[in-house]
Amino acid sequence: MTTQTDLYELLEVSRDASQEDIKRAYRKLAMQYHPDRNSAPDAEERFKEVNSAYEVLSDPDKRARYDRYGAAGVGNGAQGFAGFDSFGGFGDIFDAFFRGTATRQAGPQRGADLRARMTIDFAEAVFGVERALEYDRVEQCADCRGRGQAAGQPLDTCTECNGTGEIRRVQQSLFGQFVNVATCNRCHGEGRMVTDPCKTCSGRGARRVSVKRTVKVPAGVQDGQTLRISGEGDAGQRGGPSGGLYVELEVQPHEQFEREDDDLVYYLPLNIAQAAIGTTVDVPTLDGHDEPIEIEPGTQHGHTFTLRHLGVPHLRGSGRGDLQVRVQVVTPTRLTEDQKRLLEQLADTLGTQVEGKSGFFDRLRDAFSG
Repeated sequence: MTTQTDLYELLEVSRDASQEDIKRAYRKLAMQYHPDRNSAPDAEERFKEVNSAYEVLSDPDKRARYDRYGAAGVGNGAQGFAGFDSFGGFGDIFDAFFRGTATRQAGPQRGADLRARMTIDFAEAVFGVERALEYDRVEQCADCRGRGQAAGQPLDTCTECNGTGEIRRVQQSLFGQFVNVATCNRCHGEGRMVTDPCKTCSGRGARRVSVKRTVKVPAGVQDGQTLRISGEGDAGQRGGPSGGLYVELEVQPHEQFEREDDDLVYYLPLNIAQAAIGTTVDVPTLDGHDEPIEIEPGTQHGHTFTLRHLGVPHLRGSGRGDLQVRVQVVTPTRLTEDQKRLLEQLADTLGTQVEGKSGFFDRLRDAFSG
């Protein structure tokens, strides 16, 4: 900062600003340019200038001399922040001024969240299920009711903080005396300490126990999804709420069905005769009953039949997906001599050339001839 820079302009206040206005402006600018908060190249220099200006204008005598004589009236006070390291001496003052004076009285604390894994069947994921889940969690000690002190024994006043729950340390700074307030480490802000520990929880006020809870899995969940159950995590401290329980679902695969979003997929095997001349087949459903499907003559491999509303219930909203039945024409690999002769006769009858390529029965005849 040069001697020509006006200190009031640096703090962005008028020359008739009150001491409260100056302090408020200084706090705002110091927070803005503190090197711990601002990574701009000129932040440290601006921070020093703001501090230097506040050093003069916050002191009534220095401010009066500055108003009358300018920078010459306050000597080095307006020339920079000589003698202080912004990351050392004044950094400590800044922390005390903006951070350390706030009381950090310990209050209720929410308990920790827990995670568990549950394995369910494919059908249970589709239609929903209620399952018992056993896991460990921290609960408030029932014998001492979370106090940590033996039942019937009063808690003693903390000797470290004399019952206030706070440790106060006085610091001298450029602006006078500041008080740094921190939570007492011995009593954790309670103001009371355990002298006769509860034998059940060893004075901790809580203990880890095994619990069993019934988890309701909604219809339509998928593998890898997580259910959140409020209040079933670790117990809170000092009257705080319990954390949550997050249950990750692992869905076992099904022997017959696959899942695509909210649709079920079933692969229907047909032999070449069924696909060629048509037939009626019964298709299994996850609901437990069969659905008849008419196979039209000439049905091709990969053709899909859709059975409406026999899929997965929508997790959010009403209704269900569909059951997609996909045809798979199975080529026989082992034939009796009679079957082989019949297929060869059929191949001779139906074999054609399609756009220069052998037809299906041409290939079939080649496969079984010789």
